[in-house]
Amino acid sequence: MALTLNLPPELEQYLAQQAKQQGLSVETYTLQILQEYILPKEKQSKLVNALQSWIDEGDTDEQQETGEYLIHALDEDRLSNRKLFPVELKGITW
Repeated sequence: MALTLNLPPELEQYLAQQAKQQGLSVETYTLQILQEYILPKEKQSKLVNALQSWIDEGDTDEQQETGEYLIHALDEDRLSNRKLFPVELKGITW
């Protein structure tokens, strides 16, 4: 798809400068920036939708058990002795 944009001179200059520093054409550099920004947002949106569907359709008790298991697993599999989820902060920070 061809796309024509009218960019402000400052943005056009910035893109040209950055592209030159990376040894790319302005078009290639701009496409790279768009892909780096848009694709992660799309993946994030799909993940949020999947998580929301699990919340909407899920069994509350099962979700509670899974959450407790994940907290326990994350605290056990650490190089540090410091817990990510200390019991004394339950209900305060997590």
